[in-house]
Amino acid sequence: MKVDEALISQLAKLARLAPTPAQSIKLRDDLAGILEMVAKLDELDLENIEPLRYVTGQENVPRPDKIGHHIDRDLALDNAPDADREGGFLCVPRVISE
Repeated sequence: MKVDEALISQLAKLARLAPTPAQSIKLRDDLAGILEMVAKLDELDLENIEPLRYVTGQENVPRPDKIGHHIDRDLALDNAPDADREGGFLCVPRVISE
């Protein structure tokens, strides 16, 4: 992959950045260096290497799902100031504008 001004411009646009010309040159050089380091990984012989799933060697053992003690829906909605009693949902303020 060639790191040129067009690539830096496209990445800056995607990241919503407005780098100065000097910053663009530094970004180009830094990105080229990073890609060189990553390309060195292609030189490794990983034919007989198992993928590493867990660093510690311990694996997550999921527990079976069991129905247990839970709060009654009406009791939980009694604590909410703007609860929709018919639908059984909590009403919260809108956080996403249109």
